[in-house]
Amino acid sequence: MKAAQFDRDLTLAELLRDVAGAKLDVALSKLLGPHWQLLDADDKPVRTSPAGVQVEAIAMPLKLDIDVVGKLLASDAPRATAEAAAAWLELTLAGAARYRMAADLHFEAVNADYEALQKKHAALQESETRYRELSQQLEQRVKEQVAVIERSQRQLYQSEKLASVGSLAAGMAHEINNPIGFIRSNLATALDYVKKMQAILSAYRKGDTGHANQLWKNADMDFALEDFPGLLNESATGADRVARIVANLKKYASIDCALMTQFDVNDAVRAVTDIAATQLSPQIELIFDLQPLPMIVCDQSRVNQMLLSILQNAVLAIKDAGVIKVATRQIDGDIQVSIADNGCGIAPDILSRIFDPFFTTREVGKGMGLGLTVARDIAMSHGGRIEVVSSPGTGSTFTVCLPLAQDVPSSSQTPHIT
Repeated sequence: MKAAQFDRDLTLAELLRDVAGAKLDVALSKLLGPHWQLLDADDKPVRTSPAGVQVEAIAMPLKLDIDVVGKLLASDAPRATAEAAAAWLELTLAGAARYRMAADLHFEAVNADYEALQKKHAALQESETRYRELSQQLEQRVKEQVAVIERSQRQLYQSEKLASVGSLAAGMAHEINNPIGFIRSNLATALDYVKKMQAILSAYRKGDTGHANQLWKNADMDFALEDFPGLLNESATGADRVARIVANLKKYASIDCALMTQFDVNDAVRAVTDIAATQLSPQIELIFDLQPLPMIVCDQSRVNQMLLSILQNAVLAIKDAGVIKVATRQIDGDIQVSIADNGCGIAPDILSRIFDPFFTTREVGKGMGLGLTVARDIAMSHGGRIEVVSSPGTGSTFTVCLPLAQDVPSSSQTPHIT
């Protein structure tokens, strides 16, 4: 199906196709008499009265917008009548042009939709064929795939963490780029002030005080001296902002921490939320209820990863605006971190599957379905657990329970995610 070109130039003959010919002939004959003719832009006849046109005829140009698309020849009518007929014809042609443009645009849109449907249909057919082939081979390959999954578990867990870091990288780059941008701008302005000061100082040293005073006035150095401390203070504030961002990233990654170390879980909560806050929509509100906690022996990097996975899950559950509440407390022998959202919630029929590897309700290509699996495994490797309470339409609450007294597992007993 060939696509139309709704924005192309139309000829007089094409415009007149959408005008009733018999009615046009009667109208022009009543206005102009029996002798008239319509010519296109190349002076070729497009429509002629039954009596034809005489040699001596008034020629009136026919315009569409600013383009001349043809002429009207009238042998019997006075010029005023011919001008009126030409003006009426131009209005008729403008209406026909709008109709033609709308029709071509509609045709092009329908054609594009049809081609898109054809492509989707072909893709669906190809997908159906592929899945039929896969289903026939599935039973034979199950054992092989299980073995591959077991061998690749560490690599997949690493990929999940890298994906989380990657999603944060763009936001961190934006957060760092803003202060760096105005620091560079301020330094450029400060450098310009210094160059002007050097020129004035050079004139003073040469003894040309008059020229130096004129340079001072032209450069408005009084304002520059007032502005200079502000530039430096603003740049220092921007540098402090970059330092805070780097410090938050360092806390999240636990660069300076050993594999297993004593730390305050509240510190992990603050580090993760500080990192994730830069990625949150302005319509999502973070509320904190952090109670004093005793120190606990954990792998801080992995605990950070666990909390970030749950927090990202809460963010994804909120479509537009919402609230995420993060709370910590000590109950009996456990430290509990709860992350609650008022998002879409989880249906009861899939609640028991959310920790299964590769299970996800997101679109294909949007996630591997390992975030909550990794979080659960990290909690279990520390002797803890993750509890979930959810109701469709009202939200979910994930509670991480970490025991205060635990046997520290060795790296050989549990998969470590670096």
